[in-house]
Amino acid sequence: MKALTPVLLACLLFAGCGRGKEQAAQEPPPPIVLGPADVAVVVLRQIRTGPALTGTLTAEQQATVRAQMATTVLETYAEPGQPVRQGEALARLDTAALRDDLASAQSGVTNARSNLALTEREEERQRELGRAGIVAARDVEIAHQRTVAARSSLAQARAQLASAQEQLGHTRIDAPFSGVVSERLVSGGDVVQPGTALYTVVDPETLQLEASIPAEQLSALRIGAPIEFTVNGFGDRTFRGQITRINPSADPATRQVRVYAEVPNAGGELVAGLFAEGRVATESRLGLTLPADAIDRRMAKPAVLAVRNSRVERIEVQLGLADEREQRVEVRNGVRQGEVVLRSAAQGITPGTPVQLSPAVQQTSERLAQNL
Repeated sequence: MKALTPVLLACLLFAGCGRGKEQAAQEPPPPIVLGPADVAVVVLRQIRTGPALTGTLTAEQQATVRAQMATTVLETYAEPGQPVRQGEALARLDTAALRDDLASAQSGVTNARSNLALTEREEERQRELGRAGIVAARDVEIAHQRTVAARSSLAQARAQLASAQEQLGHTRIDAPFSGVVSERLVSGGDVVQPGTALYTVVDPETLQLEASIPAEQLSALRIGAPIEFTVNGFGDRTFRGQITRINPSADPATRQVRVYAEVPNAGGELVAGLFAEGRVATESRLGLTLPADAIDRRMAKPAVLAVRNSRVERIEVQLGLADEREQRVEVRNGVRQGEVVLRSAAQGITPGTPVQLSPAVQQTSERLAQNL
């Protein structure tokens, strides 16, 4: 066989290279693999809208029991966290000095009563003498004035006795209503003064949420409007309440309006002091929803970049309710449950580009689509 000349060899190599480039140009590019972070799946769920709120749970009924006199705490009976009934004894105060005051007041009443009896008899005697012309009218009037003064002294002594009895009653500290002891602020042996806080009792059956709402959303508020919120320590669990009061003025610093909502707590799960985040539920309905970052708003009309037939396709959609708290929107038409759409940075993929879903995304999409 004759050897190939250098020119012929070069021509053959050139021709071969040309066919390789032509075949490479005709082969489609490999599909882009999309993971869970690149896509969102259309789901049918309840979507709600309304002003966002943040606040703190407080006890709607709460009382701080205080000392009514200067004395010593003899004994305490209740501890924080302990349930108590209305009228149940919480503590006992020293009564020694008060019993002395009570005895003195009782003695004062007895003396005042005896003095009044004497002055009344003397007044009657002076009146009889006056009618007989034996004494002057001035003497009768003096006797009458003494009787009036004695009656006044008796009334004052009785008032002092009632005060001493009342003070003695204040030595037993009782629960003002049925609830749970929140704080015990004194111990046995402590010396207290009038006004000293002894115990704090709260009623856990009904809590109150004190929350703030942006002033620009004031028009969405009304008495009786339902609220829903989550609190620290309960994960995603949702609690509900109802607005009972709306502050008539906004905070000049934050431009937020204070609202107060009643929160039933029959099971006693919630406790006062927890931080809460939620919303006023002004509107709610069941619909197809997507994360807000799955909506392509770069054109005049909103759209989604859906994965159909293993390619990206831009589809215009009609939006409904928007849940600002959860950053989700309702899609009224254009998509179906279980459909996969691009989100966030993945929306930069050009429509028509071949794509491939990761196994996890594919399984989620198929499972939701089967629930139609």
